[in-house]
Amino acid sequence: MRANVQRLQKVFICVFLLIVLALTNLTVFQRDKLMASPYNNQRVAGWDNQSIRGGIFDRHGEVLAVTDKKGGPRVYPAGYDLAPIIGYLDPKIGAAGLEARYGAELSGRPPFWAALGLNFPLAVQGEDLVLTVSLSLQREAMRLLAGRRGAAIVLDPRTGAVLALASQPSFEPSKLAKQWESISHDKAAPLLNRATQGLYPPGSTLKVVTLAAVLSQRPELAANNYHCPGQLTLPGYTVHCSQAHGELDLASALAVSCNVTFSQLGLKLGNNALAKQAERAFFNNDIPFELPTAKSSWPQQNVGDGETAQRAIGQGQVLTTPLQMALVTAGIANGGMIYQPYLVQERRLGGRISARTKPQKMAEFVSPKVAAAITDMMIEVTKHGTGRGAALSEIKVAGKTGTAENPHGAPHAWYIGFAPAEKPRVVVAVIVENAGSGAAAALPLARTLLQLALKEVS
Repeated sequence: MRANVQRLQKVFICVFLLIVLALTNLTVFQRDKLMASPYNNQRVAGWDNQSIRGGIFDRHGEVLAVTDKKGGPRVYPAGYDLAPIIGYLDPKIGAAGLEARYGAELSGRPPFWAALGLNFPLAVQGEDLVLTVSLSLQREAMRLLAGRRGAAIVLDPRTGAVLALASQPSFEPSKLAKQWESISHDKAAPLLNRATQGLYPPGSTLKVVTLAAVLSQRPELAANNYHCPGQLTLPGYTVHCSQAHGELDLASALAVSCNVTFSQLGLKLGNNALAKQAERAFFNNDIPFELPTAKSSWPQQNVGDGETAQRAIGQGQVLTTPLQMALVTAGIANGGMIYQPYLVQERRLGGRISARTKPQKMAEFVSPKVAAAITDMMIEVTKHGTGRGAALSEIKVAGKTGTAENPHGAPHAWYIGFAPAEKPRVVVAVIVENAGSGAAAALPLARTLLQLALKEVS
């Protein structure tokens, strides 16, 4: 009899542990995927008829989203400008953005509560979210991109805190249900978050990755001079430069953005070495973030010299998101270390902090020595090269322009950079679709954002 009881106890313990493991998987490891799932959106939107949904605020306490009463409609004072981050919440069309990602917390249901299928709140009012985002900086980023298709990201490389995340065109969350039919079929794709999900050829901004591979894996190549006759003919592809640059060292090649030199470097390294370096910045991997992200890709299979040369200068089959390029830049700015990006600074319940985000190291892109060397070269880009227009009064800026050839139309304009170069506090990545030269179209936007963002962080 006693033996039977002991066996029964063991069975109950095993079943209990299985339930705990299943709930842990749902509420911890699969949480983001479940909350972002379109099958869950209708349920997220319907939770708020039993509680007052928590508010969403910017880093200075400005209201971004609020619900006035139980079961009441969601109000978005910042509307169009914050839609790429906040998303939307509607009982008919569901939820997206942070409204979906933090649906359980905002509605007063912790993740394990939702996993158990319990459809009533634990609190009369849900948690509030305090973001890392600055409303004024976000509005300026959206204004600078207005009338164009593109994206801009501003973040603090020391922590990963996102100060602005803009995507144009956008939408008005409070009017989305009425306009759903037209917006969801709009060819301009206003529902696509270009900052995190738009995949583009990165153009010459990717030369910093090629440079990182050279300095990290083949440092002897950095001591050589390279000759640029204006073009380099390879099987299946000819690399062109804007002019014949003649003899160049590596710093000068980056400053004038010499395609021939960086193609030669790419051929010496080979595709696998380039891909390996890119993966240290999370290419070919899912970036952990509160919003859905597309995976930046650097294919690893063996390819010919023509394709390898193209990839070394940010063309060919390499595709990346603006968020990915912001993280590459942050890795250089922060001595080689990339911190996980995040949007939510604190969660508060009843005015008290219930959770606070702690910065997390995500990847070591390069060594501190290599990061310092690349920084010096990016400063030269601003002083004497294609990025001269990014210079700020009494503040050193390190940057890189990019003009990415696009098989579907005019080139995309890119700029990545950080400041102050000697002790970086702010990183920026900007893309303007089909706008041509990065120096002409993306750089002026980035310069304004850098200047404003430096006032946000000390």
